[in-house]
Amino acid sequence: QVQLVESGGGLVQPGGSLRLSCAASGSISSSNVMGWYRQAPWKSRELVASLSRAGRAVYADFVKGRFSISRDSTENTVYLQMNSLKPGDTGVYYCFYVTVGSPNTWGQGTQVTVSA
Repeated sequence: QVQLVESGGGLVQPGGSLRLSCAASGSISSSNVMGWYRQAPWKSRELVASLSRAGRAVYADFVKGRFSISRDSTENTVYLQMNSLKPGDTGVYYCFYVTVGSPNTWGQGTQVTVSA
């Protein structure tokens, strides 16, 4: 079983930056995909970015050119660098972990608020 712990959310002004972290522990597969979904009030959950163990990154159109996703040297922690933040980026960001043959694992969520 895999456990995810998220951190890095907070309150920033428009144009500011935040860096989210998602640390994975437990029975981590050598072939997996990790990333973040986000959910704003009155909106459905939407994919923000994902990164495979092989290094393939996928970004939602609304964050391309502003956000970047990466792994540390051990690939147990995934980071989401968020630049040029806009009020529309406000929401709860949930880290996820998926691998073939296993149900999704979710982090506890971290609040990101972009406001003047």
